[in-house]
Amino acid sequence: METLDYVLRQRVEKPGEGLALTNPERACAVRHFHAGISNYEPTPLVSLSGLATHLGVKRIWVKDESARFGLNAFKALGGSWAMANVIAQKLGEPMEKLSFSALCEPSAKRAAGELTFVTATDGNHGRGVAWAARLLGQRAVVYLPKGSAAERLEHIRAQGAQAEMTDLNYDGAVRFASRMAEQHGWILVQDTAWPGYKRIPGWIMQGYTTMADEIVEQLSGERPTHLFLQAGVGSFAGAMLGYFTSLWGEARPMTWILEPEQANCNYLTAKADDGSIHTVSGPMNSVMAGLCCGEPCTLSWEILGRYADGFISCADAYSTRGMQMLGRPAEGDPVIVSGESGAVGAGVLAGICQEERLVSLKERMELGPDSSVLLISTEGDTDQSNYRRVLAEE
Repeated sequence: METLDYVLRQRVEKPGEGLALTNPERACAVRHFHAGISNYEPTPLVSLSGLATHLGVKRIWVKDESARFGLNAFKALGGSWAMANVIAQKLGEPMEKLSFSALCEPSAKRAAGELTFVTATDGNHGRGVAWAARLLGQRAVVYLPKGSAAERLEHIRAQGAQAEMTDLNYDGAVRFASRMAEQHGWILVQDTAWPGYKRIPGWIMQGYTTMADEIVEQLSGERPTHLFLQAGVGSFAGAMLGYFTSLWGEARPMTWILEPEQANCNYLTAKADDGSIHTVSGPMNSVMAGLCCGEPCTLSWEILGRYADGFISCADAYSTRGMQMLGRPAEGDPVIVSGESGAVGAGVLAGICQEERLVSLKERMELGPDSSVLLISTEGDTDQSNYRRVLAEE
């Protein structure tokens, strides 16, 4: 029997604190900036009526981020916005007066000077940073943790970045990238925050809110009752929950944060509920490589810790189950190519709806025939060999 553990939180009925970073007004400005990138278009919001019927809920929507900028994942939204803000500050210009195309002009590069952006990543974030640096005419250096897929390393190098695999876990690679930034005068572009390092992670979180702004437009006035958000450090989850909480307040969807059991730092922090951040150390060997982070982002925790309704720590089998369900869909539903970190929401939802041992959780989540569930597939088949292997399994 596969493991799925959870922590329930008392719902905050009158949201207010910690939402300024990701509110809809700021998200609108961020999306306007992203719309100025030549190949920008909103990624699809797909309705899976066959799966909804199969699981006994009213509706399931999946936001499919595999189409984002041709990069097979959402991460470039955060990196591009953060890097643009860094360059804007170098130019002494407010972001409101700048477009992405303007920042790509040789004159902007001459005025800002030659910059090197450095980051640690399992793949998607680093690929986005490398892509944005290439378009902006700047340099990128990317470090990957031990065990990262070789395909992801090559995708980063294909964008022109200097990239290498380390012998460290994710959090160790982050610390190494930070040291390299200090030693060489590089600019660290990391999607997690700690004391003394908050501004750039805040911009990255803001960059992710373009997804939320698109979703609201695509929902055309409908509103989900349930929201499942996967978390590594938690920046993506915090950005999404922050936006929807700011927009809908008490009417926001019941929101659950999902993590692999080998890297469940947000779950452990919620479970302890002692006002401290709790971490996971050592090897993190989950198939959900993009979520294998042992230290929560302090900025995102200010949102997740207040407004999430619960936290789930789950086995890898829920991710592979989700990949199979989305890749081999119910009759009438379209295929969604969703990678290991992208599909965990679908797998967990299916488990809660179908497993007898999780009946009490299903009842406490109020999941049933009147539920409309929003899932976000944050990546496509970024490790194609593993994706093919999982889809071939019965």
